[in-house]
Amino acid sequence: MTEGAKPAVLVVEDDPGLQSQLKWSLSDFEVRVANDRGGALAQVGERAPGVVLLDLGLPPAPDDTTEGFAALEQLLGVARDTKVIVVTGQGDRQNALKAIALGAYDFLVKPVDSTLLNLMVTRANQVYDLEQENKAYAAAMGKPGLHGVIFASPQMAKICDVLERIASSSVSVLLTGASGTGKEVLARALHTLSPRANGPFVAINCGAIPENLLETELFGHEKGAFTGAVKQLVGKIELAHTGTLFLDEIGDLPIALQVKLLRFVQERVIERVGGRKEIPIDVRIVCATHQNLEAMIAEGRFREDLYYRISELPIAVPTLAERDGDAELLAQSFLRRYAAELDRPVKGFATDALVAIAAHDWPGNVRELENRIKRAVIMCEGPTLSAADLDLVSAEDNGKSLDLRAVREEADQRTIRRVLSITDGNMTQAAKMLGVSRPTLYDLMRQHNIKE
Repeated sequence: MTEGAKPAVLVVEDDPGLQSQLKWSLSDFEVRVANDRGGALAQVGERAPGVVLLDLGLPPAPDDTTEGFAALEQLLGVARDTKVIVVTGQGDRQNALKAIALGAYDFLVKPVDSTLLNLMVTRANQVYDLEQENKAYAAAMGKPGLHGVIFASPQMAKICDVLERIASSSVSVLLTGASGTGKEVLARALHTLSPRANGPFVAINCGAIPENLLETELFGHEKGAFTGAVKQLVGKIELAHTGTLFLDEIGDLPIALQVKLLRFVQERVIERVGGRKEIPIDVRIVCATHQNLEAMIAEGRFREDLYYRISELPIAVPTLAERDGDAELLAQSFLRRYAAELDRPVKGFATDALVAIAAHDWPGNVRELENRIKRAVIMCEGPTLSAADLDLVSAEDNGKSLDLRAVREEADQRTIRRVLSITDGNMTQAAKMLGVSRPTLYDLMRQHNIKE
């Protein structure tokens, strides 16, 4: 879509009166119209829109849904990413659910409420845009991309760009951020993209192993090194040779082991517990923690020299709430994965679920989102997940506005503030990033009470 152009919506409807009503209701979109299945397929083949509104009752038999279902299957075959919203009559819920089982994004019941229509089409188009941006980003980089990292937000795009730039080096990386934000996923993706991809990726959680066992887990031990050491044990560091060593929750490493780890990081040699032989190790080190290591240094709980050795490149991973649009995109990915893995007939989300996902604060971050989606896929009895299935409060119930104008104003204000922050208040750069003139940007700032 060119800059400033309206997003496209294709309306497949043979009733001229309803065509006019839908066009009027969707004034913020470029509405194209097709009267039948052939016309719809021709338009989608020429230029696939982000959203299609499809009446199931199409000529030559408008009282029968056969033609509508045939159109649905063919449209999704031609444009798999397009979000198809089917329009049905009152009391036709069974056909609506069947359409969703075939791959429709959602359904609307006649007579169409213009506010609900706008909200649903806007959300569908946003999901479509996020998916396209994610694909475009990976293609634009000209590289395989970060395996397993799903995002559309500028916050994660910046992080992924950095990781892709340094993948070919052996610089030590320190990932900081709240639990559940996907730090290990990023570490694995970095390994996969690096020249060490054919080597092992060895992960160890420093906070999950008792202190008296952690040293041997990391460095290994020789036979007879202590009571119970009946055979030689190769440690995690040694196992990671030629690959990547991921030390999760590095902040939980005891001070005594920090000293030994520092020697390894500096000299890249280890000695097994009870051994005398120095073993050279070629490994990239990636660490992660949810703790503030600088505060721990000030309190004497973490060695400053070790901190600077493991954080040659520090990266702060944002919470899911700080990643604009990623929750919806991740939710779609988790749903597809678990529906396939668990062989469940769940095809998508109801509108109230998508609104609730966007509105939720996600204190448990990506891990919480994944757990909710997996649980809902297992328990759901229908083809779509609702807010109730996800055990989330709908926007109406938690007092958050569903008014489209209010939602837009909030999004505009948040975007303007973010861009001004990124450009450090440079109005010319901010206007360019937003795709507007400087006078328009000043007007928007006054409108949203944003100080220069």
